[in-house]
Amino acid sequence: MSEDTATKPSALFLCVHNAGRSQMALGFFKHYAGEGAIAYSGGSGPAEALNPVAVEAMAEKGIDISSERPKRWTDAMVREVDNVISMGCGDTCPYYPGKKYEDWILDDPAGQGIEAVRPIRDEIERRVLALLREFGVEPAGA
Repeated sequence: MSEDTATKPSALFLCVHNAGRSQMALGFFKHYAGEGAIAYSGGSGPAEALNPVAVEAMAEKGIDISSERPKRWTDAMVREVDNVISMGCGDTCPYYPGKKYEDWILDDPAGQGIEAVRPIRDEIERRVLALLREFGVEPAGA
């Protein structure tokens, strides 16, 4: 376990492709948490690239996630965090005793236009802000 995750609250955002929802959640988390908390994202079947509409939707909020890449979640990621937040990965999401699990039921932005992705993005932002406050981390700039 890294020194940071031993002392700071931490989360892992999971979805199947790690191309939209979990990447937007990670972007908001990093933006608002600053150095106050740690987060990762991963998928059970990562896509080749990020969803370009998710990237566009986040850019509208002033958050650039374009340098992120979809990646498979690893046992090390799950073991290192306190909280695992799944977003539609169902039975493919990992389960380890002693972790706090939440399932955020959110529409999948895959194949949708910007008008449909904005409300998904906004709901993810709302939930990330609530999570940070639950962690005792005052979101920067919120």
